[in-house]
Amino acid sequence: MTKEISSSPDHAASPAVKPIQGMSKGLTNYGDKGFSLFLRKAFIKGAGYTDGALARPVIGIANTGSAYNPCHGNMPQLIEAVKRGIMLAGGLPMDFPTISLHESFSQPTSMYLRNLMSMDTEEMIRAQPMDAVVLIGGCDKTVPAQLMGAASSGIPAIQLITGSMLTGSHRGERVGACTDCRRYWGKFRAQEVDAAEIEEVNAQLVASVGTCSVMGTASTMACLAEALGMTVAGGASPPAVTADRMRVAEETGAQAVRMARQGLGIDQILTAKAFENAMRVLLAIGGSTNGIIHLTAIAGRMGFAVDLPALDRMGRETPVLLNLKPSGEHYMEDFHHAGGMATLLRELKPLLHLDAMTVSGRTLGEEIEAAGPGFAQDVVRPMSRPIYPQGGIAVLSGNLAPEGAIIKQSAADPQLMEHVGRAVVFENSADLANRIDDPDLDVTADDILVLKNIGPKGAAMPEAGYLPIPLKLARAGVKDMVRISDGRMSGTAFGTIVLHVTPEAAIGGPLAWVQNGDQIRLSVKNRELTLLVSDAELQQRRAAQNVTPPSAERGYRKLYLQSVLQADKGVDFDFLMPASPSGVVPKNKD
Repeated sequence: MTKEISSSPDHAASPAVKPIQGMSKGLTNYGDKGFSLFLRKAFIKGAGYTDGALARPVIGIANTGSAYNPCHGNMPQLIEAVKRGIMLAGGLPMDFPTISLHESFSQPTSMYLRNLMSMDTEEMIRAQPMDAVVLIGGCDKTVPAQLMGAASSGIPAIQLITGSMLTGSHRGERVGACTDCRRYWGKFRAQEVDAAEIEEVNAQLVASVGTCSVMGTASTMACLAEALGMTVAGGASPPAVTADRMRVAEETGAQAVRMARQGLGIDQILTAKAFENAMRVLLAIGGSTNGIIHLTAIAGRMGFAVDLPALDRMGRETPVLLNLKPSGEHYMEDFHHAGGMATLLRELKPLLHLDAMTVSGRTLGEEIEAAGPGFAQDVVRPMSRPIYPQGGIAVLSGNLAPEGAIIKQSAADPQLMEHVGRAVVFENSADLANRIDDPDLDVTADDILVLKNIGPKGAAMPEAGYLPIPLKLARAGVKDMVRISDGRMSGTAFGTIVLHVTPEAAIGGPLAWVQNGDQIRLSVKNRELTLLVSDAELQQRRAAQNVTPPSAERGYRKLYLQSVLQADKGVDFDFLMPASPSGVVPKNKD
């Protein structure tokens, strides 16, 4: 449950408070400022606004509603609640549209369009008069895109999460998108359920509007947004179709007005300490592997580089505490009933920077204290009894991934995390689709499936890293295999899957030279990913085949391919990075 909060006078305006500019901010240049404001007010008065309304702080509301985005299906209600909060606090709400992205409706991939949405968000914030902005997002790439854009725009900003969907029921079993989507589809491929039953399941997996009900990327980013201090307290967990979510929306609008009056800028919140807190939370919730890419991109907009080996060291002392699918057994609505982020943060207090500032004007430590004492529940485990003894994500390196790769160890098969196997190679997604179900495919359960050319430049980094188990093995009862790619996978997925291999195959990374029959060693214990082929042999393979990165003649695709960075840099565009670096996170304590 959320409660009304107000800014503490101890954390009032910073010394560099900027005055409220309202409708006079960012005037169109006609060579006469007085005329510019006169013209702007004339047009806005055509919509029925009075001088009294126009004298208030102007709060923009980024509207990402779309018929193609059921994760944002509660957008009209959220906007109305935000407007109510803004007006109750004495501000003037102005909602405006931006790009909206949904995972299942974005071709070729949502990752391809994330940076475009961030640019749209940034430029609309810059272009239109507003003293602060409320960012409403939920589906996987929308929250990071909004935080990236807001970070670059620099004005006071606050995130409102759309909220998770409710769970459904199939023949008495509780189900929810989308871990159960993958689990049941795996059963269907293995002929454990028939076509009639899979259609029944399909109608029950998504019981309402909202984001996935497990710890997928959307829920991960919701938790990380609160850990960063970018939402009101309790803003991560309320489901989309609840009164709690509407109350969070109203409080978000009111807080945006307070932030505008205090001059509480985004640079005071998105600090090195805030990013380290978010990394702790990512590890402790068994969060989506996508969370690393998005945090890296958001941090990059603030000038911070992410040190992946230091993040891995942080993971060795940060256990998984949240018992949610795919690492555990519960769903997001259970997390909310268990107290949400306050319950998790209370357990993590010894590992957090409690003096990090939040959008409330209070520190994270003060917010945890304000949430009150904990209570008995079984969704968030104590540090003494974790779900998994280390952080959910491990960072790997070796001659196959010189710049790193990752694995979600909390959702992997322990028996496969120390494994040497024969490579079964697919050159790209089309090759995978053409051969994975071939009964003559030369593959055994001990082999390692390798998929190339699905990285940032190769294929705009789709969530194709969750390679299906070859059909003949699935029907023989095989549930997991080691799988390696330079792509991503959904946070809802599970399995022994190595992702984000960097550099990617499409630009000549070592993954490009893997051949059928090569031996590969995976050792999660030693954080190792090694191609057991001599350096001399790899040099011969490179000389025999020249890799040419893909290109395009026009449009956004040309811009994307020319500018996109690798996974270890957040897959952002190089020209969107600030000129001056701010430092490295997490800071190495060694």
